[in-house]
Amino acid sequence: MVMSLLLTFFTTFTFNNLYAMPVISPLEGRWDITIDVDGKPAPAWLEVRLSGTKTLVGQFVCVVGSARPVAEIHLKDGKFSFAIPAQWEQGDNDLRVEGTLEGEKISGTLITVDGKAQTWTGVRAPILRRTAAPVWGKPIKLTEGNSMEKWHAEGNHQWIAEKGILSSPKSGANLMTKDKFNDFKLHIEFRIPKGSNSGVYLRGRYEVQVTDSKGMEPALDQMGAIYGFLVPNEMVAKEAGEWNTYDITLIGKLVTVVANGKTVISNQDIPGITGGALDSNEAEPGPLLIQGDHGPVEYRNIIITPAK
Repeated sequence: MVMSLLLTFFTTFTFNNLYAMPVISPLEGRWDITIDVDGKPAPAWLEVRLSGTKTLVGQFVCVVGSARPVAEIHLKDGKFSFAIPAQWEQGDNDLRVEGTLEGEKISGTLITVDGKAQTWTGVRAPILRRTAAPVWGKPIKLTEGNSMEKWHAEGNHQWIAEKGILSSPKSGANLMTKDKFNDFKLHIEFRIPKGSNSGVYLRGRYEVQVTDSKGMEPALDQMGAIYGFLVPNEMVAKEAGEWNTYDITLIGKLVTVVANGKTVISNQDIPGITGGALDSNEAEPGPLLIQGDHGPVEYRNIIITPAK
């Protein structure tokens, strides 16, 4: 009789605890955020999800750096807050975010690691799920001869176009196309010296890493990765100073990356913008941007094929 009661209690307790229905929070989901930094807009991104039945966790992308885990998000009466350690910022304090949820919008204040308060607003990030396969248009060659007419950089810059190669001999400005694109296929070749670093931003928002990674294990911040979000399934980088190739397809937020002839990311969802993005307006077309502020790099044979 005692064993029977214990078994009934254990079964009921286990069922109730393992299969308790989680409480769904209206804050859950992905949010595209714009921060006011001294009067200028800067992009950020937040994902909120439920862990277990009542704890909200997530990840956050600020103006610089990669996606950072958020151990717990506190929510009460429409007010929420969380704190995360500094990443690349210079300071000893945590970065703190306080916000208010109002329907499909959020807003609040970000306290930087040096104690400055910056206001921000956010809207739900679009899913961008396509209902039909793309019909591809005509390929556009973005590197030809000694011309940079299809590219733009801010102010004085270090980029040089010579014999179809775009070269950044030292750290300086980023380079972006004058035209903006929605869905596309991209072929791009790059050469990077030992220890240098660059990246290719799709729509100016999602960085595909370009690094000197020969012999390394695949990682969120090395060649083939979508910075901070998607790890390539294999490291196929060549030796520093050799030419590498990417063939990248972006449809909505689904990305496929073929590096040096091998598919290292296959039709994976990019959760949100990566650090260093131009903006957080994910529903809009954007330029192709190549990073020139992390060391020397060369690019050639850049061909983009947009969807019609």
